[in-house]
Amino acid sequence: MENNPHVRVRDSKMVAEPEPKLSVSITSGFWKRYQTLLYEKILPYQWSALNDEIEGAPKSHSIENFRIAAGTSNGEFHGMVFQDSDLAKWLEAAGYVLEIAARDDTIPDEVRRKLGQRVTEAVAVVAAAQQPDGYLNTYFTAKEPNRRWSNLREAHELYCAGHMIEAGVAVYRGTGDRTLLDVVIRFADHIATVFGRDGGKRRGYPGHQEIELALVKLYKATGERRFLGLAEYFIDERGAEPSYFDLESQSGNFKPIWGPNTRDHAYNQAHAPVREQRTAVGHSVRAMYQYIAMADLAIEARDASLAEACRALWDSTVKRRMYVTGGIGSSRHGEAFTIDFDLPNDTAYAETCAAIGLFIFAHRMAELDDHARYCDTAERVLYNAIISGLSLDGTRYFYVNPLEVEPSRCDESGTYEHVKYRRQSWYGCACCPPNVARILGSLGDYVYRTKGNTVFVDHFLNGTASLSLDSGTMELEQSGKYPWDGRIGFTVTRAVDGPAGIAVRIPDWCDDASLTLNGEPVDVTEGNRDGYVVLHRTWQTGDTLELDLPMPVRMLSADPRIAADYGKVAIQRGPLVYCLEQCDNGPGLHTVTLPESPEFSVTFHDAELGGVTVITARGFISTDEFVGETPYAADRRTETRKPVELKFVPYYAWANRAPGEMTVWVRRFES
Repeated sequence: MENNPHVRVRDSKMVAEPEPKLSVSITSGFWKRYQTLLYEKILPYQWSALNDEIEGAPKSHSIENFRIAAGTSNGEFHGMVFQDSDLAKWLEAAGYVLEIAARDDTIPDEVRRKLGQRVTEAVAVVAAAQQPDGYLNTYFTAKEPNRRWSNLREAHELYCAGHMIEAGVAVYRGTGDRTLLDVVIRFADHIATVFGRDGGKRRGYPGHQEIELALVKLYKATGERRFLGLAEYFIDERGAEPSYFDLESQSGNFKPIWGPNTRDHAYNQAHAPVREQRTAVGHSVRAMYQYIAMADLAIEARDASLAEACRALWDSTVKRRMYVTGGIGSSRHGEAFTIDFDLPNDTAYAETCAAIGLFIFAHRMAELDDHARYCDTAERVLYNAIISGLSLDGTRYFYVNPLEVEPSRCDESGTYEHVKYRRQSWYGCACCPPNVARILGSLGDYVYRTKGNTVFVDHFLNGTASLSLDSGTMELEQSGKYPWDGRIGFTVTRAVDGPAGIAVRIPDWCDDASLTLNGEPVDVTEGNRDGYVVLHRTWQTGDTLELDLPMPVRMLSADPRIAADYGKVAIQRGPLVYCLEQCDNGPGLHTVTLPESPEFSVTFHDAELGGVTVITARGFISTDEFVGETPYAADRRTETRKPVELKFVPYYAWANRAPGEMTVWVRRFES
């Protein structure tokens, strides 16, 4: 085994330890509210859902499935073939919260105790369901014991394995208890006996990517290179000819589960070897999880061909197939990408899980290239496309995140039935709710990066950080009122010996940033390197940086090839995209028009929507009358434009009040 910084030797034994690169505590502000919501409301609510205790919510049965597979409960498997992953993601999120609680004495002891008990209970149930050979999957153990690994394309065995591996690492990080980590190590070792290029092993790769990135994470947690090698195998094998999925479907033990869209290899990103892929296609969540793993391996193996493919796939996704909110995957058919610039607002899919995948992929690309453009996108996705999937009280969810809603269409038309204007209590396919929980729990992992003797500031949130550099440990404190105010302060609370760098991201939405060091101005243009202002010096404890990011209201126009947005504008302030809701502006939002040069008013409303900055402007709403026996007639329309005061609220906060219409894009009147 090669030397790995994530593993320490104690008494001649290899002991896995979490990666010691950084430790971040969120102490106040916007994201502290979300992390408090996570342990007070979100995780307890989701635990109840996983135990089928939410009245009126779709049945989960996820935990009971493990009991049935373990033989400690009678009954039949219920739910999706990937139902195991819901509990795995909940465990991962809970592991992060317990890690936070270990260094945050503001979290009540009762919260720690109760969450710890639930994690212990869940881990015991999972461990009991593991088979003697290491196999772990409740669907096949309880329902199809003779069809293991017979339908990788559709059955999600490796997907569920990946999420449980991530859970094992997170729970170990948070508690120091190896029980679940040892379970997933046994499972990964079992998988390695089944798949590979060695004699007697079978070809294969997952229909839904996830295990690839999880194996890299397991390698980092244990230092065992065999896990990295297995991840490389699954990535390298994908798209090779003859197609494994074609061969698999011809096997006598193959049993179809899903519909015909899974027979299109592009749907699974298996249409070509990954190093030859240049366009984001197929199921958007699967695509993101694959791209994350590709970037992971490009970093770990310094693989230039994988890195080149990642950059092309990034450009395809972000420059031509992403919504202004950061949502991706525009079609409900296959939850998939379609073609360049096909981004309809009212039928948008933009699954919450896909946004989470893009957020993680963005950070892997930032680590690969050290360019701020990736974290600019990550910020857009986080503040808009991810938390839009969660209600402000933490108990309701959006699977789909449209940019325009007219409720009567959703209620009556099959075309719009995937679009909801009320968040849901749970789902039969509940992949998104626990996914949001795990990203909120792990948010501290994405604020800073370190490389050599440089700290990269990728996100702005209030908290403290302990950061491992080549020359020692630097500690920083960050404060401000972001995202409502762009004035952000940094204090070095512990310096390292000798020179070190602090690289501060200047967001792409800000055209007039300024920075001071100990009160003295810094030239942000001269010091700018790929979107970061880099200050390299010998730091002293007590040194301060003050970043000022002016936040004027911006009207964004879309590429004219995006037909749905032609002649319209979207409103953005700071990282937040805004929208109009019927409860503030009345019905008929599709007829709203902004003047060519509107005057915007910005006000913070502490008691509204959990505390938000509201934007108002004078505009117009049509009161047209149409006279005709059919919907179409020549010169029968009488146009009247009524002046109104329009009220815009952050997109992430919509659908938390009275149900009604919503729109992000608004027509702009041009003289």
